[in-house]
Order: sequence, then C-alpha cells, then structure tokens
Amino acid sequence: MKLYDFALAPNPRRVRMFLAEKGVEVPMEQVNIRERAQFTDEFEAINPSRTVPVLELDDGTCIAETVAICRYIEETHPEPALMGRDAKDRAVVEMWNRRCEFEGVAAVGEIARNSAPMFEDRGLPGVSGGVPQIPALVDRGKASLGRFVERLDKRLGESRYIAGDSFTIADITAFIALNMAERFELAIPDSCANVARWYAEVSERPSTQA
Repeated sequence: MKLYDFALAPNPRRVRMFLAEKGVEVPMEQVNIRERAQFTDEFEAINPSRTVPVLELDDGTCIAETVAICRYIEETHPEPALMGRDAKDRAVVEMWNRRCEFEGVAAVGEIARNSAPMFEDRGLPGVSGGVPQIPALVDRGKASLGRFVERLDKRLGESRYIAGDSFTIADITAFIALNMAERFELAIPDSCANVARWYAEVSERPSTQA
C-alpha cells in the first residue's frame, strides 16, 4: 500500500492526520504539484482526475478522493472510530464532515485558487491551464469562510467536537480548513470563542504534525 502525497497540500494532509490518529503507517510518494507532476502521463494513469491524494493498494487498485481513502482506512482499521460507530452516528459524522468540506475547505480553496501565483491559469484543480483566476471569487471565498466559522462556533457551543463528544474526521476537515486560512492571514474572529477553544485543543493533538 502506498499514498501519493504532497506535503504542502491540504487534502493529503487530511489523510495524513487520519492515518496518524489511527496509528497506521503507509509509505508515501511525493507528487510535487507545484512543479505540475500531477499532469504527467504516469500520474494520470494512476488518477485521471490528476489530483492528490491517491491510495494505491497492494493489488494495484488506486483510490482517489480524501474521504474515500479515509473510508478504506476506517474499514480496515476500525479503532479508534473516526467516522462513527452506528448508523445514526455515522450519518451525523458524514453530515458535519460534508458541511466542513463544502463550507470550509471549499471556501479556502476558492481563495487560494484565485489569488496564489502558483495557480495562475489553473483556477480549478486537475486542470493544467486555461482556467484564469477570478479575483472576485477571493472575496466570495472570504465571505463564505466567515459564515462557516460563525456556524461552527454555534455548533461548538453545543458539543466538545464538531460531530459530538468524540473527535472525528469532521474535526480533521475543519481544522485543516482553518489552518490553511491562516496562510492567507484569515484568523478566527474574537467573537468565535468556541471555535478558538476547539482549535487550540485540536492543535495539541500529535496528528496535526503529520
């Protein structure tokens, strides 16, 4: 088993955090997306979407997409449970994780894709060129992120972690989104004390160094 990774990208880091929480070690191969290594014929044969991460199994099966990879790891290494323990719990975790993806990670991705020089002419992931940056989407991304943090603050006023009393993949997703936002000098607002409390607590977990 091997993980195609890029150390500076957020989605591979989500998988690395998940693996670290599980105590699972997987050999990794770096795919330098800054140097457009994802657009080589060799990597396209591994993942036609030309994105990382990708988990290659021993039988040659290649699993792309962050949550799909985490699902495989969860099924093969069920403890500690990071995606729920029963039907209701799994559904709640999935609900919150999707919200953290769509409202958090996607918002920061919109900011990054439309402002960072490395993404000039690559406004969408997996596309080698011809997709110009749209500066107006940076402001939209910031507004979306602001709404997400406010909603998250309300939720974290009700529970220790995002999906309940246990740390789950939803916490990993939200943590990576807010950690990535810091690169663009987007701090947690002072008004969101619940998020600040949660973020400080999660930051102490060893898996954040993965």
